[in-house]
Amino acid sequence: MIEDKRSIEPENATKLPHIELPDEIKLGMGRETQRLLNKHYYEYLKELKKTKEKPVAYMFVGGNLVELMRTMGFEVVYPEITSLTVAIRHASLDPILRAEELGYGLDVCGYVKTDIGVSVVGEGKTSFTNIPKPDLLVCNFSGCYVYIKWWEALAEFYGCPLFVFDVPYMRDGMNTVYKEDIEYMTTQLEELIGLSEKISGVSYDVNVLKKYLTHAREAEQGWYDVLHMGKYEPSPFDAYFEAVNWMFPINVLRGLPQAATFYQIVKAELDLRIEKNAYPLKEEKFRTVVEGVPPYPHYRGFWDLFKSWSAVSVAATYPKVGGVFDLGIFHDPNAPLESIARYALYAYCNLSFPLRNQLIASYLKDYNADCLIIHGIKSCRSFTAGQGDLRDYVINELGYPALYIESDHQDPRYYAEAQIKNRVDAFFESLEHRKMIKTVKTVS
Repeated sequence: MIEDKRSIEPENATKLPHIELPDEIKLGMGRETQRLLNKHYYEYLKELKKTKEKPVAYMFVGGNLVELMRTMGFEVVYPEITSLTVAIRHASLDPILRAEELGYGLDVCGYVKTDIGVSVVGEGKTSFTNIPKPDLLVCNFSGCYVYIKWWEALAEFYGCPLFVFDVPYMRDGMNTVYKEDIEYMTTQLEELIGLSEKISGVSYDVNVLKKYLTHAREAEQGWYDVLHMGKYEPSPFDAYFEAVNWMFPINVLRGLPQAATFYQIVKAELDLRIEKNAYPLKEEKFRTVVEGVPPYPHYRGFWDLFKSWSAVSVAATYPKVGGVFDLGIFHDPNAPLESIARYALYAYCNLSFPLRNQLIASYLKDYNADCLIIHGIKSCRSFTAGQGDLRDYVINELGYPALYIESDHQDPRYYAEAQIKNRVDAFFESLEHRKMIKTVKTVS
């Protein structure tokens, strides 16, 4: 229970329109609500850049500390999500080329180059918002060494403080959390609180943090309920392509009541889909598990390749990049800093490769999937390293078919449409033939 039951959100809390679960749920309401929240958040950032009424912290998605930073009077910007949004609007190539003119190589992470091209060279101007400059860079390091170098570059460009929140790898088992790891991280969080107080002038109030964590837990439970609906046959949603659209509130707006309400709306819509027999595909022929980041510049076309084969994703790893909430890893208002630390351990890219294999194996079995699809990213080592071994493990040890294809999450120059289509078509032709033979043998 929260010790102080008053409404204790600070006066400078994130200003977004209040939303409620409507009396009547309609199909498409989840996507419509997500777009509305996204629109209002970026309008808020645009206004914040003008008014500068509160300081801004830049953070990463995986294991992010959004509830703590809002408690300390900051608004939070995620350059990864800015880059994602630019790419899905087919506008990433220009900022990538700007960054390459500064000396960033072809093999540098596309998120980095898009962000540098937008925020540094382009002064934060995009078609959907103007990104405010950071007053504090919080490098919540969880699984990607590029994060540190990226934030060091931004610290030099902006001349602002850089705080590295070092998260140890999850290394020995899904349920193995070491006491010394939690202590190591909570000590860092206390240091971050002290630094934040100096920058924002807001004193740490544990009851405000508990309020944010209560809202966060409500959203996490809702997201958990949504993700587990992929176990239905047929699945009422695509757990990769649709879930990517629904990640925004759990990562950016977590801790706000709007995020919790959003997942109530999505869950209600999925229940309605089942009631009305309104599934993502007219016929679900193949149930897939998908590993890897989507190719955002070609998002719709990539999705269509799988739709053409009546293939739906029932589970995916990328929607867990912010945290594996589907395993029940939630924030706890009764243990604020400790639960923030524990949550950060469970960002997907912070799991060791054996743990990733274990997670994917459970998805294939528990969601009754037919195969694994791996989308390798040309410029992202934290996801792509080890995916070849993962493919071999799934085929040779688990006995599931697996397809590996490669492009990039930001750079449209690496998307070879005809080649990718040929590989997808050949894979599902083989899978279709395999199912046909299995059916014949069963009848015989």
